[in-house]
Amino acid sequence: MVDETDLRHLRRAVELAAVALEKGDEPFGSVLVGADGEVLFEDHNHVAGGDGTRHPEFAIARWSANHMSPEERAEATVYTSGEHCPMCAAAHGWAGLGRIVYASSSAQLVSWSKEWGLPPAPVRALPINEVVPGVTVEGPVDFLAQEVRALQARFHGRG
Repeated sequence: MVDETDLRHLRRAVELAAVALEKGDEPFGSVLVGADGEVLFEDHNHVAGGDGTRHPEFAIARWSANHMSPEERAEATVYTSGEHCPMCAAAHGWAGLGRIVYASSSAQLVSWSKEWGLPPAPVRALPINEVVPGVTVEGPVDFLAQEVRALQARFHGRG
């Protein structure tokens, strides 16, 4: 269940997505929070330079593998503006990170993209648990998903 603490971190992930958009990048943002509630790492998309792997969730997986014990990773939570793509879900699983809470789902993003007449993404959208069975996943959060939709619309020139 998503509580007020979760909403605070999700709002920050959406803020980071807006930062990415302001910098000319795709609007995605993520926050890594330790079991004690401390924000350990945050990032936003950096794919505008041509490296399609520069997703914030992937950066979190890399950072956590280098800075946290396996136990700390398992107890951490990743908050993200959009549900992990399969690449990021796999990185999350390989790093042994814990719970994921997202504002908007991959299914929503696919639906919005179709509505706007955009071509399909180069990688098929899959629910996180199809890539990483057993990880606790919560989302979407409707009112924040609408904020993410607005950011995506602006990025794609549809809003």
